[in-house]
Amino acid sequence: MNREELNEELKTTADNAPRQMKPLRKLKRIDNSPKPAEPVYHGLHEAPQIDIAIEGEERPQERAPQQVYHGMHEKGRADDIVESAVYDDDYDYDYDESEKGSGKKKKKKSKKDALIKLTAVLLSIAAIITLFLNMPILWYKKSGQPDERVSIITYFKRWQPTVDLEGELEKPQIDFSVDPDIVTEDFTDGLDLPQLIEGQYTVLFLGFDEDQELTDVIWICQFDIAGGKLHILQVPRDCAVPNYTSNPTAKINSVYYYAWDQESSKIQRVVNCVQDNFGIPIDAYITTTCFDIVDIVDLVGGIPMNIDNEIVYEADKIIPAGENVVLTGEQAEWFVRFRHDWLQGDIGRVQNQRRFMAAAMQKILSIVKDEGKMKLYSYLNTIYKNKWIATNMSVEDLSKLADFGSILSMDNVSVNMVPGEDAAYIGSDGNEYSIYSIHKRATVDMLNESFRPYQRPMLLSESNIMEFVSEYEYQYELYDDTGITFKDLEKATEPPRASDYN
Repeated sequence: MNREELNEELKTTADNAPRQMKPLRKLKRIDNSPKPAEPVYHGLHEAPQIDIAIEGEERPQERAPQQVYHGMHEKGRADDIVESAVYDDDYDYDYDESEKGSGKKKKKKSKKDALIKLTAVLLSIAAIITLFLNMPILWYKKSGQPDERVSIITYFKRWQPTVDLEGELEKPQIDFSVDPDIVTEDFTDGLDLPQLIEGQYTVLFLGFDEDQELTDVIWICQFDIAGGKLHILQVPRDCAVPNYTSNPTAKINSVYYYAWDQESSKIQRVVNCVQDNFGIPIDAYITTTCFDIVDIVDLVGGIPMNIDNEIVYEADKIIPAGENVVLTGEQAEWFVRFRHDWLQGDIGRVQNQRRFMAAAMQKILSIVKDEGKMKLYSYLNTIYKNKWIATNMSVEDLSKLADFGSILSMDNVSVNMVPGEDAAYIGSDGNEYSIYSIHKRATVDMLNESFRPYQRPMLLSESNIMEFVSEYEYQYELYDDTGITFKDLEKATEPPRASDYN
């Protein structure tokens, strides 16, 4: 019987045998852990495996059992992972609780990867915040300008915290005679301030008395931004300007409250007077009171000064003599207001105020040097918050000026006083008053030299200065040239006292 006949007979036998359903086998979870071999179960009626070999034929080769693939992280496959003998230092390793005895480690996520992901999240948040802050979602309103939708950042930069105290300035109607040979179309100083004349920015500083009616301190601070300088013009409070005030004294310190022009704001009255008489365009203003000076000086920790002789402001208000005396806020107020012992009265006070300005400038420079600009900005923020000054300048404008001032050297800051002399004046009430008569020609010459760097020279006819002593009857010209730098003021002594000539 050959192989084919044998297979046919087996098939016939199998077909004729009664068929019964095989019992279901239970599914078993594959366990790859090494265990003793178990016999393979076969069903009761399973056909026996017949291994038939025909003589002369080759035995078919047995196929290797197919291996089942398991993922690297499949449960129970930790034993199949082959570890390298070299470990990456950037990774953390931990032992599996079930395999502590084997000493094998499981690889965790990289610290570097976690840091990168955290950085990406933070950068995304920062980008979203920046985008939000730069979105035009707020309405910005300013007198004389159309309403504008701006971002939060722009709104904060343009914010004028104390402008409501004095108000905005009007746009000047006079011609400031800008020199076109200097201020060309492409000329810029690089500071991007709201200027009347490119290259310079001028701030009018006023200090009030106790009643906040008279401006006993009048300084015109011109920042020559393109030239990297600061020029300060001191205007004596007794300067006579009868065309601008109804006060019988005719003094310029009364223009703020008693101006003939009662329609303009009080600050605008002083600005108009200054521009008409001195031809200097005023971009902004700062006002303060003698009480506020006390708080500002105390805020920055006092002002060091050399006091040549004891100053007795009142019986119980004394500033001791000495080198590097740190003036408190109260002492600083006494110092800038003291005038009774000076031989030249109010002019002596003006000269002494120069020394205080130079010391205050040195203090600002030391703050920036020792504590950084952020400390200076924090002081400005406190001053704004407490409204110790009133100004139409925005937060951004004042910060820019502070930055500019902090890089100036004491040699590049100069101070002048309006030339003139003492004179008598009969007021509208019939009384005689002591005034300061301005020397017009000397004043115009000084203005052309130091305060009109980007304007054509001023003519005598272009100034509204009124003289009460004619040029040919001057008693003295002592105050016609008082220019001095802050560097020289560091070595200056106090003005002459009346007691020195008794």
